[in-house]
Amino acid sequence: MAKKQMPNSRDVVPNPGGGWDVKKPGATRSSAHTDTQREATQRAGEIVHNSGGGEVRIHGRDGKIRDSNTIAPGNDPYPPKG
Repeated sequence: MAKKQMPNSRDVVPNPGGGWDVKKPGATRSSAHTDTQREATQRAGEIVHNSGGGEVRIHGRDGKIRDSNTIAPGNDPYPPKG
């Protein structure tokens, strides 16, 4: 059986006009825009958390991925017992 893919992800990328954007892969518009990379990373985590969990990929100014975080679901319909 194939491994289930994460349902949601966001990329933190530099904005050509300044600041940082939170974008869904393949999207032309950003989900959020902030002044700092740290703020964009926090906002991306909130968006992914509230959307059921997934991946946040943080890009450097050169466009290359420099870090990745797995975010747990915000409202897990099947939480673990115990």
